[in-house]
Amino acid sequence: MTRSRWRPTHARAATLRTGSSRGFATAETAAALPTLMIVLAVSLWLIQSVSAHLECVDAARAAARAAARGEPLEQVREAAKSATRPEAEISITQSQQQTKVQITLQVRPPWSASFPPMTVTASATAGTER
Repeated sequence: MTRSRWRPTHARAATLRTGSSRGFATAETAAALPTLMIVLAVSLWLIQSVSAHLECVDAARAAARAAARGEPLEQVREAAKSATRPEAEISITQSQQQTKVQITLQVRPPWSASFPPMTVTASATAGTER
């Protein structure tokens, strides 16, 4: 004698699925949405920081080459400042053998000035051509 399994009818199965769990998707989405927004905001801040770092690296390389060629240091500093953001701190160290340029920048999130800034630093060294 074979027993058959009890299977609910289509209408009964639909009420079993949705009866007690009605509205859970909305509640879960409402609970997860603030977390998703925070993750998105932090991701955008990190992308902004990486972009600022790449700007600083490019500006430091160009400034180190220009200073190593013997261009006036004030012109080199202005060129580096124009290639990065105006609030960047630029340090140029020159010796007989090499020239080093270091650029430091504080990156704050665009949505709040109360968060601590992220410090981005790039440096480049070139042989002095004198």
